[in-house]
Amino acid sequence: MKMDSNTVTVNGTPEYARSCCEASLQRLGVDYIDLYYQHRIDTTVPIEDTMGELKKLVEEGKIKYIGLSEASADTIRRAHAVHPITALQLEWSLWTREIEQDILPLCMELGIGIVPYSPLGRGFFGGKGVTESIPADSFLIEKLAEKHGCKSSQLALAWINHQGDDVVPIPGTTKTKNLDINLGSLDVKLNRDDLSEIAEPISEVTGERTTDAFVRCTWKFADTPPKRT
Repeated sequence: MKMDSNTVTVNGTPEYARSCCEASLQRLGVDYIDLYYQHRIDTTVPIEDTMGELKKLVEEGKIKYIGLSEASADTIRRAHAVHPITALQLEWSLWTREIEQDILPLCMELGIGIVPYSPLGRGFFGGKGVTESIPADSFLIEKLAEKHGCKSSQLALAWINHQGDDVVPIPGTTKTKNLDINLGSLDVKLNRDDLSEIAEPISEVTGERTTDAFVRCTWKFADTPPKRT
């Protein structure tokens, strides 16, 4: 996948998938990669073609498990029929909830783990925006965080962590201090009522989560052509 601020180019051909994997092995200096993702879906290539090559790489011992990122329900099901998908990476946070209707139930059905990226709402739940960009009389997640004796970022991560043992969020940070704060979310214990209370105030968030070019590369637009016979 190649990208800039205006365009995203995705290549899912078998030849490119293999060349990328073998180049990664060489750069890393390892014999195999534990979990290898197709990070976006090439909507011009049948997913069976891409998965067929990744399956060969598994059989050759070059990768152990296959993951997809931002794949649609149809693409997930078709890919899984070629070779089991171990993990699906998607954006999921308190205010990015669309995957809960169709994608999550499918992954539960197929036994696919979920790896949510941007679980802090692209930094919103960990920064000053929580208190500075919303009217003072709004029902803030920070107030709920105070109730649970933690920071807003920890509450947002705890909410994700409590969605299931097969859900492993990947918050990003460049600071050790924030890493320690994120790890502290594991100590926040929530019950079913807590989870509902936390999610309910921002359940009506609307609007796209990124630019048009990147929206076109999300699971909503990730169906691929049928496999030619």
